[in-house]
Amino acid sequence: MSGWTADELDRVGWAEELRLASCRPDGSLRPAATIWVVRVGDDLVVRSAYGPGNGWFRRAQAAGSGRVEAGGVTKEVRFVAGDPAAHDAVDAAYHAKYDRHGPRIVGTVVGPQVAEVTLRPVPEGG
Repeated sequence: MSGWTADELDRVGWAEELRLASCRPDGSLRPAATIWVVRVGDDLVVRSAYGPGNGWFRRAQAAGSGRVEAGGVTKEVRFVAGDPAAHDAVDAAYHAKYDRHGPRIVGTVVGPQVAEVTLRPVPEGG
């Protein structure tokens, strides 16, 4: 498994949104951003809507670690690049979970343009 328990994967995977805070250089947490999250197998995946310039994404990528909260689960995590081989499965998970919001909104987190802005939060020690 990816460091997540089955219960945590279920709870975070079903949550509508995830709060993600990256670490500052001194180890303190930045204010959390609220974003969408999907579960793909034993992984949780987040993507930056609107590209690599999105502040939360830049900070998480640069810091490499932080905290996520969703579904009553709070975890200290490392931010790991998404697996390119899982791209289609991640797209499908976003469509399945969020298509009710409409194609204009879901289109910001699916497709080839988001391959480079995909992160997996992995629990510390996992």
